[in-house]
Amino acid sequence: MSDADDDGPMDWLEAELQDTFDEDLEIEFAEPMLSQEIRKIYNEQHPEQLDRRTYFRNLLRLQSELIKVQDWVQHSGAKVCILFEGRDSAGKGGVIKRITQRLNPRVARVVALSAPTPREQSQWYFQRYVPHLPAGGEIVFFDRSWYNRAGVERVMGFATPEQVEQFFQDVPEFERMLVRSGIILLKYWFSITDEEQQLRFLMRIHDPMKQWKLSPMDLQSRIRWEQYTKAKEAMFERTNIPEAPWFIVEGNDKKRERLNCIEHLLTKIPYEEVPHQKVVLPEREFSPNYERQVLPDELYVPKIY
Repeated sequence: MSDADDDGPMDWLEAELQDTFDEDLEIEFAEPMLSQEIRKIYNEQHPEQLDRRTYFRNLLRLQSELIKVQDWVQHSGAKVCILFEGRDSAGKGGVIKRITQRLNPRVARVVALSAPTPREQSQWYFQRYVPHLPAGGEIVFFDRSWYNRAGVERVMGFATPEQVEQFFQDVPEFERMLVRSGIILLKYWFSITDEEQQLRFLMRIHDPMKQWKLSPMDLQSRIRWEQYTKAKEAMFERTNIPEAPWFIVEGNDKKRERLNCIEHLLTKIPYEEVPHQKVVLPEREFSPNYERQVLPDELYVPKIY
């Protein structure tokens, strides 16, 4: 992959940048209700933020490459599975949103499972995840994954020490099986500092449009920061295998976090640009006897804007 350096692609990027600026600004409108005091604190903590134009230009370039990945996955029948793990408020959701923003949801889908039911708790631990693994021509993003057992379940006491140990023994072979079956398996851990997580939690508390993101479990994770750190270190030690290594994304700067993760992801998938047949818009058929019906006004949404 190389930067577009001739007039054609650059003209396209410039046009795309203008056409999608409103859409991207809407997604980036992340702190709409913050007080001036919180904004000031945040800006003081992040003095070297990536400027918006550089960020959007690179994001669009990377998203155009992700579309090529999607085309290659469909064309080749490849199976791609990407795990996103990390601290609460570390930015996993924001990265997933930017990756999937322009992809076909029939090809690229996000899996974010809720807490297991009593029936699922009685099953083989990996059983609830297996149905969501990719088939040929699919990309699956796990917004948290089977590594819940190594993190929240372990720290919060939802799994016994014996169950955690069994997980650590099983997961390397489970992932080797996935890789042997032809799945491209990538594992990302999003890392933020203690101070950054505290700041982001405070921002959520003071932002009515983000308070839903702050669950009781998130608050407990704040209390148990050191326990989560120890659990993370044990997880890396026991599950960082050659067939499926971990990749750590530093997330204190959200914009750089997103770009760095996508750049890296693209280097780990052996995609090629798939040739496409030229699309020709067919002529519409016209019938001289067709007369469009007039529909009643009550069927239309009121034009308030």
